[in-house]
Amino acid sequence: MVKSLQDTVTLHNGVKMPWFGLGVYKVNEGEEVIQAVKSAIKAGYRSIDTAAYYKNEEGVGIAIKESGIPREELFITTKVWNDDQGYDSTLKAFDDSLNRLGLDYLDLYLIHWPVSGKYRETWKALERLYKDGRVRAIGVCNFHVHHLEDLLQSAEIKPMVNQVEFHPRLTQEELRKYCKEQNIQFEAWSPLMRGGLLDNETLAEIAEKYNKTIAQVILRWDLQHEVVTIPKSTKEHRIIENASIFDFELSQEDMEKIDSLNKNERIGPDPDTF
Repeated sequence: MVKSLQDTVTLHNGVKMPWFGLGVYKVNEGEEVIQAVKSAIKAGYRSIDTAAYYKNEEGVGIAIKESGIPREELFITTKVWNDDQGYDSTLKAFDDSLNRLGLDYLDLYLIHWPVSGKYRETWKALERLYKDGRVRAIGVCNFHVHHLEDLLQSAEIKPMVNQVEFHPRLTQEELRKYCKEQNIQFEAWSPLMRGGLLDNETLAEIAEKYNKTIAQVILRWDLQHEVVTIPKSTKEHRIIENASIFDFELSQEDMEKIDSLNKNERIGPDPDTF
Protein backbone atom coordinates (compact mmCIF):
# COMPACT_ATOMS: atom_id res chain seq x y z
CA MET A 1 0.00 0.00 0.00
CA VAL A 2 1.17 3.52 -0.83
CA LYS A 3 1.84 5.16 2.53
CA SER A 4 3.37 8.57 1.79
CA LEU A 5 3.85 11.28 -0.78
CA GLN A 6 7.41 10.09 -1.36
CA ASP A 7 6.49 6.45 -1.99
CA THR A 8 7.57 5.17 -5.39
CA VAL A 9 6.79 2.47 -7.92
CA THR A 10 9.73 0.74 -9.59
CA LEU A 11 9.49 0.96 -13.38
CA HIS A 12 10.55 -2.04 -15.48
CA ASN A 13 14.06 -0.61 -15.89
CA GLY A 14 14.56 -0.24 -12.13
CA VAL A 15 13.96 3.52 -11.93
CA LYS A 16 11.78 4.61 -9.00
CA MET A 17 8.90 6.96 -9.87
CA PRO A 18 6.72 8.68 -7.24
CA TRP A 19 3.12 7.48 -7.17
CA PHE A 20 1.90 11.03 -6.73
CA GLY A 21 2.92 14.30 -8.36
CA LEU A 22 1.86 17.75 -9.52
CA GLY A 23 0.60 18.31 -13.05
CA VAL A 24 0.93 21.83 -14.49
CA TYR A 25 -1.29 21.75 -17.59
CA LYS A 26 -2.87 25.19 -18.14
CA VAL A 27 -0.79 26.74 -15.34
CA ASN A 28 0.51 30.08 -16.58
CA GLU A 29 4.21 30.59 -17.23
CA GLY A 30 5.89 32.92 -14.76
CA GLU A 31 4.83 33.54 -11.19
CA GLU A 32 1.79 31.22 -11.22
CA VAL A 33 3.69 28.06 -12.18
CA ILE A 34 6.73 29.00 -10.08
CA GLN A 35 4.60 29.37 -6.94
CA ALA A 36 2.56 26.20 -7.65
CA VAL A 37 5.68 24.05 -8.08
CA LYS A 38 7.42 25.59 -5.06
CA SER A 39 4.29 25.04 -2.93
CA ALA A 40 4.14 21.41 -4.04
CA ILE A 41 7.81 20.72 -3.33
CA LYS A 42 7.51 22.44 0.05
CA ALA A 43 4.50 20.20 0.81
CA GLY A 44 6.58 17.09 0.08
CA TYR A 45 5.82 16.45 -3.58
CA ARG A 46 8.84 15.14 -5.49
CA SER A 47 7.31 14.60 -8.94
CA ILE A 48 6.48 17.44 -11.36
CA ASP A 49 4.87 16.80 -14.75
CA THR A 50 5.08 19.40 -17.52
CA ALA A 51 5.25 19.40 -21.34
CA ALA A 52 6.64 21.56 -24.13
CA TYR A 53 3.02 22.22 -25.15
CA TYR A 54 2.20 23.72 -21.73
CA LYS A 55 4.68 26.55 -22.38
CA ASN A 56 5.70 26.72 -18.71
CA GLU A 57 8.92 24.67 -18.60
CA GLU A 58 11.02 27.75 -17.76
CA GLY A 59 8.92 28.50 -14.70
CA VAL A 60 9.10 24.87 -13.59
CA GLY A 61 12.89 25.07 -13.91
CA ILE A 62 13.08 28.25 -11.85
CA ALA A 63 10.92 26.69 -9.12
CA ILE A 64 13.15 23.59 -9.03
CA LYS A 65 16.24 25.79 -8.57
CA GLU A 66 14.61 27.94 -5.90
CA SER A 67 13.13 24.97 -3.99
CA GLY A 68 16.43 24.12 -2.32
CA ILE A 69 15.79 20.38 -2.84
CA PRO A 70 18.68 18.45 -4.46
CA ARG A 71 17.96 17.69 -8.12
CA GLU A 72 18.40 13.93 -7.64
CA GLU A 73 15.53 13.86 -5.13
CA LEU A 74 13.09 15.18 -7.74
CA PHE A 75 11.37 13.36 -10.60
CA ILE A 76 10.81 15.66 -13.58
CA THR A 77 8.70 14.71 -16.60
CA THR A 78 8.17 16.56 -19.86
CA LYS A 79 6.84 15.61 -23.29
CA VAL A 80 7.56 16.06 -27.00
CA TRP A 81 4.73 17.86 -28.78
CA ASN A 82 3.07 16.63 -31.99
CA ASP A 83 4.64 19.27 -34.28
CA ASP A 84 8.12 18.17 -33.17
CA GLN A 85 7.65 14.45 -33.75
CA GLY A 86 10.08 12.58 -36.01
CA TYR A 87 13.65 11.52 -35.24
CA ASP A 88 15.82 14.63 -35.60
CA SER A 89 13.10 17.07 -34.57
CA THR A 90 12.47 15.09 -31.37
CA LEU A 91 16.15 15.19 -30.44
CA LYS A 92 16.09 18.97 -30.93
CA ALA A 93 12.82 19.32 -28.97
CA PHE A 94 14.40 17.40 -26.09
CA ASP A 95 17.38 19.79 -26.03
CA ASP A 96 15.03 22.78 -26.12
CA SER A 97 12.98 21.42 -23.20
CA LEU A 98 16.10 20.66 -21.18
CA ASN A 99 17.39 24.20 -21.79
CA ARG A 100 14.11 25.78 -20.76
CA LEU A 101 14.03 23.64 -17.61
CA GLY A 102 17.67 24.42 -16.91
CA LEU A 103 18.41 20.75 -16.21
CA ASP A 104 21.20 18.34 -17.19
CA TYR A 105 18.90 15.34 -17.55
CA LEU A 106 15.24 14.33 -17.35
CA ASP A 107 13.67 11.59 -15.26
CA LEU A 108 10.91 10.80 -17.77
CA TYR A 109 10.37 11.90 -21.38
CA LEU A 110 7.07 11.08 -23.05
CA ILE A 111 5.56 11.16 -26.56
CA HIS A 112 2.56 13.46 -26.01
CA TRP A 113 0.19 11.89 -28.59
CA PRO A 114 0.44 8.98 -31.03
CA VAL A 115 0.87 11.01 -34.24
CA SER A 116 0.12 8.58 -37.05
CA GLY A 117 3.13 7.77 -39.21
CA LYS A 118 5.50 9.57 -36.86
CA TYR A 119 5.48 7.99 -33.42
CA ARG A 120 7.75 5.06 -34.36
CA GLU A 121 10.51 7.47 -35.49
CA THR A 122 9.88 9.62 -32.44
CA TRP A 123 10.28 6.54 -30.25
CA LYS A 124 13.64 5.76 -31.89
CA ALA A 125 14.78 9.25 -30.82
CA LEU A 126 13.62 8.57 -27.24
CA GLU A 127 15.53 5.27 -27.25
CA ARG A 128 18.64 7.18 -28.37
CA LEU A 129 18.25 9.73 -25.55
CA TYR A 130 17.75 6.89 -23.07
CA LYS A 131 20.82 4.96 -24.26
CA ASP A 132 22.87 8.17 -24.07
CA GLY A 133 21.87 8.54 -20.42
CA ARG A 134 20.14 11.88 -20.94
CA VAL A 135 16.82 10.60 -19.60
CA ARG A 136 16.26 7.95 -16.93
CA ALA A 137 12.99 6.58 -18.31
CA ILE A 138 10.94 6.95 -21.50
CA GLY A 139 7.28 6.44 -22.25
CA VAL A 140 4.18 7.52 -24.10
CA CYS A 141 0.92 9.37 -23.50
CA ASN A 142 -2.54 8.69 -24.86
CA PHE A 143 -1.62 5.38 -26.52
CA HIS A 144 -4.43 2.87 -26.99
CA VAL A 145 -3.65 -0.86 -26.98
CA HIS A 146 -3.29 -0.94 -30.78
CA HIS A 147 -0.80 1.97 -30.71
CA LEU A 148 1.29 0.13 -28.11
CA GLU A 149 1.14 -3.13 -30.07
CA ASP A 150 2.27 -1.31 -33.20
CA LEU A 151 5.10 0.47 -31.37
CA LEU A 152 6.34 -2.75 -29.74
CA GLN A 153 6.83 -4.35 -33.16
CA SER A 154 9.72 -2.00 -33.92
CA ALA A 155 10.81 -0.84 -30.46
CA GLU A 156 14.08 -1.99 -28.92
CA ILE A 157 13.03 -0.66 -25.52
CA LYS A 158 9.53 -1.06 -24.14
CA PRO A 159 7.86 2.14 -22.87
CA MET A 160 8.12 2.39 -19.10
CA VAL A 161 4.97 4.53 -18.72
CA ASN A 162 1.69 5.22 -20.53
CA GLN A 163 0.04 8.42 -19.31
CA VAL A 164 -3.61 8.67 -20.32
CA GLU A 165 -6.90 10.26 -19.35
CA PHE A 166 -8.22 8.28 -16.39
CA HIS A 167 -10.95 9.04 -13.85
CA PRO A 168 -14.13 7.39 -12.53
CA ARG A 169 -16.01 8.20 -15.78
CA LEU A 170 -13.22 6.68 -17.91
CA THR A 171 -11.71 3.66 -16.18
CA GLN A 172 -9.84 2.26 -19.22
CA GLU A 173 -10.01 -1.34 -18.00
CA GLU A 174 -8.78 -3.03 -21.18
CA LEU A 175 -5.84 -0.61 -21.50
CA ARG A 176 -4.92 -0.92 -17.81
CA LYS A 177 -4.94 -4.70 -18.06
CA TYR A 178 -2.75 -4.62 -21.18
CA CYS A 179 -0.25 -2.23 -19.60
CA LYS A 180 -0.07 -4.39 -16.48
CA GLU A 181 0.63 -7.50 -18.60
CA GLN A 182 3.35 -5.61 -20.49
CA ASN A 183 4.84 -4.12 -17.31
CA ILE A 184 4.15 -0.58 -18.55
CA GLN A 185 3.24 1.71 -15.63
CA PHE A 186 -0.19 3.29 -16.01
CA GLU A 187 -0.43 7.01 -15.18
CA ALA A 188 -3.51 9.24 -14.99
CA TRP A 189 -3.85 12.73 -16.38
CA SER A 190 -6.89 14.78 -15.42
CA PRO A 191 -7.68 12.35 -12.57
CA LEU A 192 -10.32 14.76 -11.20
CA MET A 193 -11.97 15.18 -14.63
CA ARG A 194 -11.28 18.92 -14.39
CA GLY A 195 -13.71 19.24 -11.52
CA GLY A 196 -16.49 17.44 -13.41
CA LEU A 197 -17.07 14.89 -10.64
CA LEU A 198 -17.14 17.16 -7.61
CA ASP A 199 -20.95 17.10 -7.37
CA ASN A 200 -21.35 13.34 -7.92
CA GLU A 201 -23.69 11.86 -5.27
CA THR A 202 -22.00 8.45 -5.03
CA LEU A 203 -18.62 10.08 -4.54
CA ALA A 204 -20.09 12.57 -2.06
CA GLU A 205 -21.48 9.71 0.06
CA ILE A 206 -18.16 7.86 0.04
CA ALA A 207 -16.26 11.07 0.87
CA GLU A 208 -18.54 11.75 3.85
CA LYS A 209 -18.02 8.21 5.15
CA TYR A 210 -14.23 8.68 5.25
CA ASN A 211 -14.39 12.35 6.26
CA LYS A 212 -12.51 13.30 3.08
CA THR A 213 -13.16 15.48 0.04
CA ILE A 214 -14.39 13.97 -3.22
CA ALA A 215 -11.04 14.85 -4.80
CA GLN A 216 -9.19 12.97 -2.06
CA VAL A 217 -11.40 9.91 -2.56
CA ILE A 218 -10.76 9.88 -6.32
CA LEU A 219 -7.00 10.25 -5.88
CA ARG A 220 -6.97 7.47 -3.29
CA TRP A 221 -8.94 5.30 -5.74
CA ASP A 222 -6.19 5.93 -8.34
CA LEU A 223 -3.46 4.75 -5.99
CA GLN A 224 -5.37 1.66 -4.90
CA HIS A 225 -5.69 0.77 -8.60
CA GLU A 226 -1.88 1.10 -8.83
CA VAL A 227 -2.21 4.14 -11.06
CA VAL A 228 0.33 6.97 -10.79
CA THR A 229 -1.57 10.25 -10.49
CA ILE A 230 -0.68 13.93 -11.06
CA PRO A 231 -3.55 16.25 -10.08
CA LYS A 232 -3.14 19.88 -11.09
CA SER A 233 -3.70 22.82 -8.79
CA THR A 234 -2.29 26.32 -8.42
CA LYS A 235 -3.58 26.95 -4.89
CA GLU A 236 -1.30 25.98 -2.02
CA HIS A 237 -4.12 24.79 0.28
CA ARG A 238 -5.49 22.58 -2.51
CA ILE A 239 -2.03 21.19 -3.37
CA ILE A 240 -1.65 20.18 0.29
CA GLU A 241 -5.21 18.85 0.50
CA ASN A 242 -4.87 16.72 -2.66
CA ALA A 243 -1.89 14.96 -1.12
CA SER A 244 -3.60 14.26 2.22
CA ILE A 245 -4.68 10.80 1.12
CA PHE A 246 -2.25 8.51 2.91
CA ASP A 247 -4.14 8.16 6.18
CA PHE A 248 -7.13 6.14 4.91
CA GLU A 249 -7.95 3.22 2.63
CA LEU A 250 -11.07 2.67 0.54
CA SER A 251 -12.88 -0.62 1.10
CA GLN A 252 -13.20 -3.08 -1.77
CA GLU A 253 -16.93 -2.29 -1.88
CA ASP A 254 -16.29 1.44 -2.24
CA MET A 255 -13.63 0.81 -4.90
CA GLU A 256 -16.22 -1.14 -6.89
CA LYS A 257 -18.83 1.59 -6.41
CA ILE A 258 -16.43 4.11 -7.91
CA ASP A 259 -15.53 1.70 -10.73
CA SER A 260 -19.22 1.44 -11.58
CA LEU A 261 -19.37 5.16 -12.42
CA ASN A 262 -17.53 4.43 -15.68
CA LYS A 263 -19.25 5.71 -18.84
CA ASN A 264 -16.22 5.67 -21.18
CA GLU A 265 -16.62 9.44 -21.15
CA ARG A 266 -13.68 11.63 -22.20
CA ILE A 267 -13.04 15.29 -21.50
CA GLY A 268 -9.97 15.27 -23.76
CA PRO A 269 -9.74 14.11 -27.40
CA ASP A 270 -9.83 10.46 -28.40
CA PRO A 271 -6.30 9.44 -29.40
CA ASP A 272 -7.70 7.78 -32.53
CA THR A 273 -9.38 10.93 -33.82
CA PHE A 274 -7.48 13.85 -32.27
